[in-house]
Amino acid sequence: MSTSIDDLLSFGEEPAREDVRPSGGGGRVRVLLRTAAVTAAVVVVVVVALRAVGLKAPIWIIVAGVLAVLAVRRVTTALSPPPPPRAGARAPAGEEPGIWNWSARDALRAAINGWERPLDWSADNRERFTERILPRLGELADERLRQRHGVTRESDPARARSVLGEPLWTFLTTPARRPPSPRDLAAIVAELEKI
Repeated sequence: MSTSIDDLLSFGEEPAREDVRPSGGGGRVRVLLRTAAVTAAVVVVVVVALRAVGLKAPIWIIVAGVLAVLAVRRVTTALSPPPPPRAGARAPAGEEPGIWNWSARDALRAAINGWERPLDWSADNRERFTERILPRLGELADERLRQRHGVTRESDPARARSVLGEPLWTFLTTPARRPPSPRDLAAIVAELEKI
């Protein structure tokens, strides 16, 4: 038996399936009965409340008002956006929604916090700056020197000093009398990035 490509690529229309629904339209009747029961209950409460304060209103106006409120509620419920995903649920693949989830744990935030907190903590204390920040900056300088020039401050101090430059070398090797200002620290980081 041989089959041509036309036979493989052509398709016959499948007969349309009929939706299987319970006879009698039970879904619509149930919705209508529930709406009528809610309307009657709310109308009774409104009429009793109005009479309690000494007001009277035609019953058909109250019924129309309640039905209008229920209709608006149903429309707004149908048009409302879906609820946000639960915490820990996987986000669907594809395009990002364009909002940033600040509560999420990510490596960039952890790295920023790893510098931000110690810098803030040692802003006014020379000993803290010398103990916490200066060794980290030295490690960064050594890593940049190792990656780009194949040396560290310990393995070849003379070459490392020439690559770093005198101001950066002095900053990294001599404890400061006071912590550097944010502007000075930005200049130091810029020098480290040039290595």
